[in-house]
Amino acid sequence: MASSFFKKNLEFLFVIAHQHLMPSRILNEFKEFISRGNVHDVAIGVLIGATFGKIVNSLVNDIIMPPIGLLMNQIRFKDFFLPLDGNHYASLGAAQKAGIPVINYGNFIADSLQFILIAFVIFAVVKVINILKKNAATPFATAPTKTELLLTEIRDEFKKHSPHL
Repeated sequence: MASSFFKKNLEFLFVIAHQHLMPSRILNEFKEFISRGNVHDVAIGVLIGATFGKIVNSLVNDIIMPPIGLLMNQIRFKDFFLPLDGNHYASLGAAQKAGIPVINYGNFIADSLQFILIAFVIFAVVKVINILKKNAATPFATAPTKTELLLTEIRDEFKKHSPHL
């Protein structure tokens, strides 16, 4: 009795899946999804973001971290590690070459600093964009047109002759 119950439910699920997941329907929905403008904007954003990430990565590794290392007596964060076998190794590369499991906490510190810097740079860029949008939204004060001057003059004349308006 239980096997017939499962068999009926399995057949029902197969019919539903076949009706709703037909390849042509999925293809049409995918085409509709791709043709929306937001998908193109997101794709462009991802590409720009990847490139921007490389620039910020270079900023952190090539410009910011060397002076910090200099201030810390030539210490590189990426060289901080803890070998789990309890022995001392001259470098992270030596420990990895020996096949020793290590905790690369220095790499974590460097990546965390890089994340904070990326977040700050993105915050600054968004802040500048918002300021530019705000300034663009407020129109500059322009001189009134001839029509506006004429209408103002007519209004003022009406006010002179009809004080209760």
